[in-house]
Amino acid sequence: GHVAGIYAKTDVERGVHKAPANEVVQGATALQFQITKGEQDILNPRGVNCLRVFPGRGLRVLGARTSSSNPLLKYISVRRLLLYIEESIDEGTQWVVFEPNKEKLWGRVRATITEFLSRVWREGALMGTKPEEAFFVKCDRTTMTQDDIDNGRLICIIGVATVKPAEFVIFRIAQWSGGSAVTE
Repeated sequence: GHVAGIYAKTDVERGVHKAPANEVVQGATALQFQITKGEQDILNPRGVNCLRVFPGRGLRVLGARTSSSNPLLKYISVRRLLLYIEESIDEGTQWVVFEPNKEKLWGRVRATITEFLSRVWREGALMGTKPEEAFFVKCDRTTMTQDDIDNGRLICIIGVATVKPAEFVIFRIAQWSGGSAVTE
């Protein structure tokens, strides 16, 4: 519960794209097992984020890694940012199932997602000096087959630069009358 509280506090105070690391674990005074710097240096690259006690600085969460083998997803802040973006777009586009699956709709969807990602980029969560370096949104005949269109499946391909400009993590969002799906 303590670490989840640190994540929530970081989200509110600094943003989901900031690492919840080097934060004091409020209310905790000791650990059952002490981890040395040498042990931490071995564990951290393996995605183990340690808790350590520092005299005068308190008990702190050190490290913000995941165990992902994908170098673009090795940090918790990046993984959580991507989850935030994916879930926001998924929820924010569920209205499309009530519209005719045609080019006019695809343009509205691209504009809606672009507006959202532009805000995320302006807040500093995506990398790049211009939007084209920070993200892309595709929703057109190249992202859907005729069968998808005929059966009301709207599919978008989205790329976001979470670590370096123009180095995109790409995911797919699909909406249809029976549900939705997000895949990376």
